Amino acid sequence: MRSQLEPMKKVARTLRNHREWILNWFRAQGALFSGVVEGFNNKVKRTTRKSYGFRTYQAVEIALYHNLAALPEPEFTHRFW
Repeated sequence: MRSQLEPMKKVARTLRNHREWILNWFRAQGALFSGVVEGFNNKVKRTTRKSYGFRTYQAVEIALYHNLAALPEPEFTHRFW
């Protein structure tokens, strides 16, 4: 932060703001992979694309819960898949 260069100050602020996340990665020793997170993101994207016709956010939320957690579907007038 003592640097006279603004880009260096920006890097220092970014590192300071994300310090806990960076340290968590080192504590896990690289054992965490982003594949699982990417898989969930793809499922969310797919579900939201399929749910454009739903009239309420609650219907979209229920569809997300059922697709991500494989919960049993309640009786509705339409299907989620």
